[in-house]
Amino acid sequence: MAHGSTRPTSRDVAQAAGVSQAAVSLVLGDKWRGRVSEATAERVRQAARELGYRPNLAARNLRLGRTRTVLLVVPALTTEFFAGVYTGAARVAAQHGFGVVLYPSPEGIGPARDPFASAQAALDGVIASSMAADALTAIRGDQLPLVMLDSNPEGSLGAATVNLDIADGVRQVAEHLLSLGHRRILHLAADVASWTFEARARELAARIGAVPGTSLLTVSAPISIDGALTATMTALSAKGPRPTAIVCDDDKLAAGAYKAARRLGLRIPDDISVTGLDDLALATAIDPELTTVRLDAELFGERGMQALLAVLEGRAPEAGDIPVELVVRGSTAPPSAP
Repeated sequence: MAHGSTRPTSRDVAQAAGVSQAAVSLVLGDKWRGRVSEATAERVRQAARELGYRPNLAARNLRLGRTRTVLLVVPALTTEFFAGVYTGAARVAAQHGFGVVLYPSPEGIGPARDPFASAQAALDGVIASSMAADALTAIRGDQLPLVMLDSNPEGSLGAATVNLDIADGVRQVAEHLLSLGHRRILHLAADVASWTFEARARELAARIGAVPGTSLLTVSAPISIDGALTATMTALSAKGPRPTAIVCDDDKLAAGAYKAARRLGLRIPDDISVTGLDDLALATAIDPELTTVRLDAELFGERGMQALLAVLEGRAPEAGDIPVELVVRGSTAPPSAP
């Protein structure tokens, strides 16, 4: 095959399958359901396989485009949230002929060793979570086309930043609790130096502080059930009026808060309300089921990969944070009489 000009095109696939180029685009972009038949979709896929056609996102414009490999740097995989981010990123990558290599920063945060001797030579770009930002300098990922997830858009290392609207999620939690009548709030904060957790603390303090007669006590805990249990026991056992609601930075912290409440003989939500953030499987595994903020991890990964493709092609990525949604379940109720 002569180089370049004889590469099979979507027009060739359309002719071989006896369909329009638009149909080829729908099928190979996995958007065909409800628009073309299963039989037609299979015919297009068969023609593409036989011709050796691969959708090629304007490879001429890609700055590197040699290995078509992207590194996804995340904290250690301690929750299914980052597994969802990977699934979404890999789905979009596959549609464009890219592979995604997952690199969990070993301690969850902090520096990480270079995952390959020649990371830069082997990669076209990097997607990284702010919780793993320190790993980037260790793998020289900040010298590659880079998209940051869950990171401060101001002064970011990356060429683009993709965020969930965490501030709005915290606003929804605060408004829910305030509207139920809660005025003494305990914030069980993740003890992780990361922009996303700083943003949560800032927004919660602003929302609670805007209402007269409220108090907000903040205690920090590592993101573990035992860490949350210990911190909550200490906070709830302190002298003075007890908080009537606990706002947790993460569903795992909320599970620890549940255990602390039970040990102290407090019923949820009768004696104390608890909220989380993530909507992990854990949220519906505990009893009562947890009021929490649903974050769409797969969409987050998809948008991260789409942003990196845009950076590689010199386009502006899609703007705007990804919406999040408060899911009200059985762990929140009005406070009992003081």
